[in-house]
Amino acid sequence: MLPPFPRYTPPRGPGKVSARQRIMAQWRGIDLVPLEQAKALRAQPASAVMPRVLTDLRIDRRRAEAEIVKVWNGLLDPNIVAHAQPTGLNKGTLFVTVDSSVWLSEIVRYHRKEILTRLQHSFGRDFIARISFRVG
Repeated sequence: MLPPFPRYTPPRGPGKVSARQRIMAQWRGIDLVPLEQAKALRAQPASAVMPRVLTDLRIDRRRAEAEIVKVWNGLLDPNIVAHAQPTGLNKGTLFVTVDSSVWLSEIVRYHRKEILTRLQHSFGRDFIARISFRVG
């Protein structure tokens, strides 16, 4: 026959031990209250974590790129919109993909300055400083 488990007695200290904690400690045979308290201290409210998560996901940048596409589609000539779409933004350079070299030549020769001026008026000169067109 096995000897019975020794009876657990919770430590007496300055912190109050609730009846629930005392019963759980007796049932487990070990006092996990300090460990639970240590884990509880690491928990943070969602409001403290969300700004860091959104920064890591680059949500502001993605929202700005989506806004550029929306403004692009509403601000420019439908013929240009049908053949060219913004594909990215990096360090003030807006990258635009054009569906053919003929349209690339047309846009770069006759519409580049107008497109850049309209986008800079909408977003600011610091946000969009240059436009780079490429066939894609």
